[in-house]
Amino acid sequence: MIANRSVPVATVIPVLVYEDVGRASDWLCEVFGFRERLRIGSHRAQLVFGDGAVILTQRPIGAGLHACHEVHVRVANVDSHYERARQHGAHILHTLESYPFGERQYTVEDPGGHQWTFSQSISDVAPEEWGGTAVNLE
Repeated sequence: MIANRSVPVATVIPVLVYEDVGRASDWLCEVFGFRERLRIGSHRAQLVFGDGAVILTQRPIGAGLHACHEVHVRVANVDSHYERARQHGAHILHTLESYPFGERQYTVEDPGGHQWTFSQSISDVAPEEWGGTAVNLE
């Protein structure tokens, strides 16, 4: 797996939804000792703690309170992972797509209604190149 400055190095990253990402980030850093590594506008932030990470994102408009989390998993070959999931009948919400922040991803819903985004780093991109703000990259 290649390194990408726009993504934490952790393999499995919980994604938590908040009404106010900035306030949530400040609270998690102050109270639990997380460190903010990247801020994307006012709608997304990446926090790290040791070798772990969590992504905070703003609740989508119209999403109910049940839309409070997903799981982000970094894989070595997202195309073959996608094909395996598709062949096994996974409920695919977002098909494979490459993004300007250097990741190729797809999203599925598991039988319990949980969303999983599988992602592969395809290039090392400085966050400032796509609109992110590096706060404290490790």
